[in-house]
Amino acid sequence: MSADRVPLAWDGQTIEIEIAWIHPERRTAPVMVFLHEGLGSVAMWKDFPQRLCDALGWRGLVYSRPGYGRSTPRPAAQAWGPDFMHRQARELLPALLQALGLSGPGAPALWLFGHSDGGSIALLHAAAAGTVLAGAIVLAPHILVEDLSVRSIETARRAYESGGLRAGLARYHDDPDSAFWGWNDIWLSPQFRSWNIMPELAHIRCPLLAVQGLDDEYGTLEQIRGIARQAPQTRLLELPDCGHSPHRDQAEVLIAAVQAFVGSPPTGLTTPA
Repeated sequence: MSADRVPLAWDGQTIEIEIAWIHPERRTAPVMVFLHEGLGSVAMWKDFPQRLCDALGWRGLVYSRPGYGRSTPRPAAQAWGPDFMHRQARELLPALLQALGLSGPGAPALWLFGHSDGGSIALLHAAAAGTVLAGAIVLAPHILVEDLSVRSIETARRAYESGGLRAGLARYHDDPDSAFWGWNDIWLSPQFRSWNIMPELAHIRCPLLAVQGLDDEYGTLEQIRGIARQAPQTRLLELPDCGHSPHRDQAEVLIAAVQAFVGSPPTGLTTPA
């Protein structure tokens, strides 16, 4: 999975977005777009997108959001607002899909695969896209801010300030401070505590698979069960022996579940595992 950069007009400037294609030769196959977590990037997915696309026989697109990976870093003085995930879902992602020929007439069937913040962005995009989107798989998404999430993010802040986490992130981001503080500052800000996307979920029309580990340190099962209450076509997968990253902790089980889901995505069915 080799990465490239594409220019994109965003927020009044031209930036570069890091992307990587998986099986680009499969011109007529559906495309799975991978949306990373709050501290993620193209490289931090490691080999999971390749393994999933191999299993499905699909194409894949992996990208780093602005401020992450090898994409244009966030300016040091720029603070994200509580709507930062809405903007990614409704402005940045549509612009990227258009630039890459993945939207509009003649575009391939498009699926989203989002983890954590990327899962929330996928849900918000699905709510706005209507039936244009073929479906979405979300891992450990956030639909509201819980005390558990805040405590874990506070722990991450201490780990970053001590230096250990920063050294690890520096392997995956051109500017680890851009990646970490953009995410951490907004999540721990008082104005973000009331962030909640429950009303938007009722507008999702595409099939959904929502996955969460029973040992997730960043959210309770309410994060995915709340999705199912608002979007009854949602299928739930609750995984034992699994933390915040099902694609790392239970990769084989997850790949099998995605294969089954995309083969016959449910309508009006919710099945906790």
